[in-house]
Amino acid sequence: MTNLREVLRSVVASQEELTAGEERDEAARQVGCSAVSGLTNRSRATVAGVLRSVVLRPRDGVPTVEAELYDGSGAVDLVWLGRRRIAGIEPGRRAKVEGFVSEIDGRRTMYNPRYELRPRPGE
Repeated sequence: MTNLREVLRSVVASQEELTAGEERDEAARQVGCSAVSGLTNRSRATVAGVLRSVVLRPRDGVPTVEAELYDGSGAVDLVWLGRRRIAGIEPGRRAKVEGFVSEIDGRRTMYNPRYELRPRPGE
């Protein structure tokens, strides 16, 4: 009965739901990682996921690289101050990051997190 439910759910599920499920499964396999949806303000955390967007955006005249990391349960903004580019930080790349979580304008944000680039699917 359970297998039938899973098959029906996957047939009816949208592509976005399927992708989110895959990302949650991949992030759960990373040792020591928390789900983005469970991150709390003013705490240290380690999360893993895929970088959905990466942009160069100056803040108060200081160059910054900003990225959005998505793990299937939610997204966290990553901000590296004083950088114009970081090799390997690009959309579609998997990463594991560690840092202090702050809530900025209602969004989870990590400033200058440590990061580890993970292999892309199929690598």
